[in-house]
Order: sequence, then C-alpha cells, then structure tokens
Amino acid sequence: ISKDVSRLETITDRFSKIGSNPKFQTVSVKEVIDQVISYLRLRISDKIKITIVGEDFDDLKLCVPLFEWVVENLTKNAVDAMGGQGDFYITIKKNGDKLIIDLEDTGKGISKKDFKKVFKPGFTSKKRGWGLGLSLVRRIIEDYHYGKIFVKSSEIDKGTVFRIEMPI
Repeated sequence: ISKDVSRLETITDRFSKIGSNPKFQTVSVKEVIDQVISYLRLRISDKIKITIVGEDFDDLKLCVPLFEWVVENLTKNAVDAMGGQGDFYITIKKNGDKLIIDLEDTGKGISKKDFKKVFKPGFTSKKRGWGLGLSLVRRIIEDYHYGKIFVKSSEIDKGTVFRIEMPI
C-alpha cells in the first residue's frame, strides 16, 4: 500500500507542476532515466528488452518529476506500439552544446504524415486514451526545459525513434 500511495503522490506532484514554476536541480540524466526504467521493468512484459547506452551527464538541470514523466510516457507508448514484445533502446550522447536522447522501439511505426500530428492534443492511435501524453511531453521538454522533441525516424512495422535535444 505504501508503494501505491507513493506512486499517487508522484502523479499528483507531476500534475501540480504543469502550469506552475517547476523547481530544477542539477542531476545525472542517466541516473534519472535508470530510475524510471527500473520502476517500469517491474510493470511491463519481460518480452520487452530495454537497453540504455551512452554517456552520463551529471550537470544537467532538470525538473526531475516532469522529466521522469517524459521518459515514462515515451517508454509506455513504445511498449504499447510493440504489442508487449520487442526491443527498446535509450541512447544518451553529447553533440556540441546539446544532450541528445534517442528513444527507439521496434514497434508498429508512425506514418510520416503523422510525425508532427502525434504531439497535438487529442491525437491518438490507441483504442483508449485521450491523446494528451505526447502533447504534455512536448510541453515539458520545450516550454520547461527549453529543448526539442520530435520523431527522428519511423518505419511502418519496423519501429520509431523519438529524439530529445536538451541544452547543456
């Protein structure tokens, strides 16, 4: 029960930060991603192989609860797109003054015409859901962290790569 209460507190905290001035702290981005994935590994199919590779950056300023939400949402979407089995890769690297995080799945893919639409409120390819997840993800990355998120590439029945670019 205490884990459930803690989880509800996390969700409440995330929603309270949307539309307010979130608190930022300097953290290890890889550590934050590892924590999110550790939580999710216990809740998703063991037929999903998750691999995190790349450099670590201890000096990235993040609003941790909101950034965790981004990683969680993108990971859950990938798991759904893969139908409960496949490979999911998170790659972290530095490119000049940017931190690049690629999240790649082996799922059903996204049509090129929908690359920009997926971030619009109400857009969903699922039978259930409101289509708000990726619009919130974009808002968190772009409006709060001054980064960029976009569909880097996708191929139907092969998979999708979402890219996050964050200023260092």
